Amino acid sequence: MTSHEFDHMTASEKNKTGNISTSVFTLGERKMGSAVERTDEHVREYLIYRGFTSTLKHLDSDMKADKEKGFRVDKIIDQLQVFIHTFDLNGLKDYWGYLDRRLFCRLEDIYRPTVSKLRTSLFRYYVVYTVQLKNLEKTQEFFQRQAQELQCQQEWRDWFILPFMPAPEQNPLFSPYFSRQWSDTFLVSLHNFLSVLFQCMPQPALLSFDSEVQRTAGLQEENDQLRHVLFSLQGEAKLKKQEEMVHHKLPPYVQNMDRLGDTELDLVTSQRNPALSTTPSRNFFSTFLPQARRVPGKMPRGLPGSSPTQASLGRKDTVANQMPEKRGESGDPEAHLEGGTTSNDLIDPPPLSQTQVSGEGQRGTGVLGVEQPFIKLSQEEYGEHHSSIMHCRVDCSGRRVASLDVDGVIKVWSFNPIMQTKATIMSKSPLLSLEWATKPDRLLLLGSGVGTVRLYDTEAKKNLYEMAIDETHPRILSLACSPSGTSFVCSAAAHAGPGRSGSVTETVPRLLNPLSVSGQLLLWDTKTVKQQLQFSLEPGPVAINCTSFNHNGNLLVTGAVDGVIRLFDMQRYDCAMSWRAHDGEVYSVEFSYDENTVFSIGEDGKFIQWNIHRCGVKQSENSLPQDATGPFVLSGYSGYKQVQVPRGRLFAFDSEGQHVLTCSNNGGLIYRLNSSSDSGLERVLPLGGHKAPVVTVDWCSAMDCGTCLTASMDGKIKLSTLLAQKS
Repeated sequence: MTSHEFDHMTASEKNKTGNISTSVFTLGERKMGSAVERTDEHVREYLIYRGFTSTLKHLDSDMKADKEKGFRVDKIIDQLQVFIHTFDLNGLKDYWGYLDRRLFCRLEDIYRPTVSKLRTSLFRYYVVYTVQLKNLEKTQEFFQRQAQELQCQQEWRDWFILPFMPAPEQNPLFSPYFSRQWSDTFLVSLHNFLSVLFQCMPQPALLSFDSEVQRTAGLQEENDQLRHVLFSLQGEAKLKKQEEMVHHKLPPYVQNMDRLGDTELDLVTSQRNPALSTTPSRNFFSTFLPQARRVPGKMPRGLPGSSPTQASLGRKDTVANQMPEKRGESGDPEAHLEGGTTSNDLIDPPPLSQTQVSGEGQRGTGVLGVEQPFIKLSQEEYGEHHSSIMHCRVDCSGRRVASLDVDGVIKVWSFNPIMQTKATIMSKSPLLSLEWATKPDRLLLLGSGVGTVRLYDTEAKKNLYEMAIDETHPRILSLACSPSGTSFVCSAAAHAGPGRSGSVTETVPRLLNPLSVSGQLLLWDTKTVKQQLQFSLEPGPVAINCTSFNHNGNLLVTGAVDGVIRLFDMQRYDCAMSWRAHDGEVYSVEFSYDENTVFSIGEDGKFIQWNIHRCGVKQSENSLPQDATGPFVLSGYSGYKQVQVPRGRLFAFDSEGQHVLTCSNNGGLIYRLNSSSDSGLERVLPLGGHKAPVVTVDWCSAMDCGTCLTASMDGKIKLSTLLAQKS
């Protein structure tokens, strides 16, 4: 059986196993192993509460000897590999036999061939491992002890010559089994088979306790939202009835005179401000978000001396200030929405505390939906990750999403027209960074914690290249692909030492002196797959946390652990300017819409806008809460606390560059970027929907509707589809 045949077999068998119970294996379902662990903890607490110490001792003893590892598939795979790496053939056979008696024998007969093929592949994995380590004694021992069982099986007929071949890895019959691709494919197939099997097993009612609590809370939240909608509709109907009664009593000439006054008011306003004469009706719903980013040279012109963003914001503020003059006799600001539709018909009214303007402004935008720049049309959940998300990025075409969790599992999936997983990548080495290539956009760059960068084809589902970066700087912290697609920038850092682990999930304090973390910034050619150059980092080698190109790739902005932002000229390949931006590390940095400024978020909790034409000059500065900047904290059972340092993008802009999406403890938050530095960020729309802190965000506007992605520490990713309203 060749590697291709094995891939085909596992794919078809995986489809069969996926049909065992698709209603059980849903996207939103929690991992069974986690539910078992929490249930075990609840049982322990109950036994302690009741004073059943003898029963508690027996429970602890049985849990230590648990061969099913609490239904944790990763631990079962690890146990099998321990037997293989220690050449314990007896232990391997006994453990597989236990799984067969406990789990596999309960399956229907149509799945027995799948179990048999997985068992054959497991023993072949063991034999190949003995040959690779040149342990001929263990190879011969396997065939001697298994001869009576295997000699009758056709798939083992050609394998008895293996111990007597000088170089079996070069033989066409055996070479596929000595490849890393075959071993990785086998382990992934076994992992998927066991995962589906555990999900389909009948579970005791106690294991569904958490899911029932969440379902009840979800129903309660839905009831509250529907109650708000009902109250708003009742109030609207009452006001409309009162208006109809009043209008019925008024003479016709009074009504005509009232409309004439409104027209004259609009005319006077447009004469005072010419920019308003071409502005569409302020209560008219626009079409969907623009499909592509506009070229900075074609931006709408505003008032003299102001940036395009400032001019646009000033226009919206002017219209907003005129709204009270046109509310009519009822005083209802929603009475002039076209077609009689109010914002409450389209979106649930958020609480007042979530819509107040930070800083000096107190306009209360969004309370009744009049000035809301976006309407949340829908929110979907992608739940195939079982651990905290590190990165979540949409490709430049807006068709695919790549998400990476702390377990090193990468999911490539689409959400239009339906949510569907396209590829799953499981890495043995830890992964720290992820980035889509620009040309072609099906390629994915994956940076590891062992000094390598992989180029993965998401359509062919295979690795194209694996580049060794630098052994002395093994942590690939950031990747950025040039818009031209010909090169990419790679940030490599040394190990952080005892004060900080290499993983993204940390429970230890950060280094007091980040300058001690050495790093490199490298430029690689994607065609030749060779390093082009190493950038000079002043005053010395330092770890770069984040990188970002401008629209044409002529400029590169970076943020480092020393709190310095560096701007590189990519035509000369040198640092054009640098300045101290934050007290502590720079976590995330991006160019603004017009690319005259850059925005950054740092360890000090500041969200700052910098003028790139005047080095180190701030245009605005705002303080964000810790749940928007990190480190992110997730509290669990029995005082367990998980802390995750930021790795992915912490903020993203809409297609017009007027709004920014940030993280929060229960979902994304959208702010309006005010033109005046003293007015702060204006909070306009909370996306919500999460039960755990959001750690990275992205905003895709390549499709008809703008889609916000928010990824959290419980492995859930929310897709919020927005509709833009233009004033």
